Order: sequence, then structure tokens, then C-alpha cells
Amino acid sequence: MPQNKSAKPWFLYIIQCANGHFYTGITTDIARRFSEHQSSGVKAAKYLKGKGPLLLVYQESLPCRSTATKREMAIKKLSRDKKVSLITQGGCS
Repeated sequence: MPQNKSAKPWFLYIIQCANGHFYTGITTDIARRFSEHQSSGVKAAKYLKGKGPLLLVYQESLPCRSTATKREMAIKKLSRDKKVSLITQGGCS
């Protein structure tokens, strides 16, 4: 099945909680999704509720949802030290 070249890119992001823990997710709109997490509303990740203030520490663009999901799973399997290294090298743009 050919991919639509005008489709929105997907983004992988990492949020750091006030307690230092990391949360990794994917979305097509980082600003909207981060706002949802910060508001602790119904669309916020349950893991992040009550763990603010939150800080967006990393993001990367990916071409499609499938690639973003695979990347998300790979990052979630990394050790904390490797996540910190990724964040330090890549940063948040």
C-alpha cells in the first residue's frame, strides 16, 4: 500500500516528571499532546497524572505511525542511562 506523501509526520516524545521518571509517547501534534498531559484531563496519560510539573525533554520526527510505534517500543526498552544519553545528545528542539 503506497504511503501518502502529504500525510502528517508522527513524533516520538519523552517527558520528564517532577520525580525524574520518563514517559515516552507518540503523536502527530506534540504541543497539543503535551498540553493534554499537563492539564491532567481525560486525555492525559494516567501515568502522568499528579506527577507534574512536566518537562518535554526530547522529540524526534518519524514518517508514519508504524515507524513511530516501533521507535517508541525500542526506547521504552532502553535503560535509564541510555535514555538520559539519548536526551542529552538529541535534546528537544
